[in-house]
Amino acid sequence: MEHRPLSELSSVADLKKPVRVLSRRERLDRWAELLEREPDRLLRTLDEIEWKPKAERRALRADDSALTIAFNDPVLRSDGLGSDRFGDAVDFFQISEHDAHIVLCSCHGGESMRSEEAARRVRGIRSPSLWALYFGWFR
Repeated sequence: MEHRPLSELSSVADLKKPVRVLSRRERLDRWAELLEREPDRLLRTLDEIEWKPKAERRALRADDSALTIAFNDPVLRSDGLGSDRFGDAVDFFQISEHDAHIVLCSCHGGESMRSEEAARRVRGIRSPSLWALYFGWFR
């Protein structure tokens, strides 16, 4: 084996720093933290998610939604969040459509909701055993 300084190796090999992949919990925590940065910010909800056909539901998005906040974050994008669409969020955050519906749908928040409320909902789906604490609801 030949030993060479790192500075010489870059001309011989393609060196890349290992990319750290966030866990499901870390992704959800990051999203909640981003939402909590501006607690009074009004976010748009997605219109009546549950009534849309699956393909249309997966493509749903809204400007200035909780998903926009997530997608604008370089950490979440570099970890694989593909867009601010409902389907990409369900896949990336590894949550059910039901849980995404609770966080994002107009039937739970009206046309808009405060960012702080969206963060509380994200934390609730992250820790279902604490559902009542975050929502005041029972599953």
